[in-house]
Amino acid sequence: QAQLVESGGGLVQAGDSLRLSCAASGRTFSSYVMGWFRQAPGKEREFVAAITGRSGITYYADSVKGRFTISRDNAKNTGYLQMNSLKPEDTAVYYCAARGLGIITTPNYDYWGQGTQVTVSS
Repeated sequence: QAQLVESGGGLVQAGDSLRLSCAASGRTFSSYVMGWFRQAPGKEREFVAAITGRSGITYYADSVKGRFTISRDNAKNTGYLQMNSLKPEDTAVYYCAARGLGIITTPNYDYWGQGTQVTVSS
């Protein structure tokens, strides 16, 4: 059974960095789009970033552009989200997701992880 597991979340101060990981198992995700979403309390799940499978084309939400970097290591079946210059408004549960066709910014992805909490204090 295909599964995504996030790790790397935590409590940091504004301006700090974190790197989230998304380990995939149960199938090979090298051809899948991998995306990151986040959800703050009382808010809808929002798109953060995505990367295509083989070509590595990336796309970012305006709110994180220039601060976050998405990447992947297909040999390890793992995706990453490097988050720099973190702000209190980045506080949320971060989810990784995968889908078979094309980058989209809505949560219509086929596979989801359980989420990892990121808290940024001011």
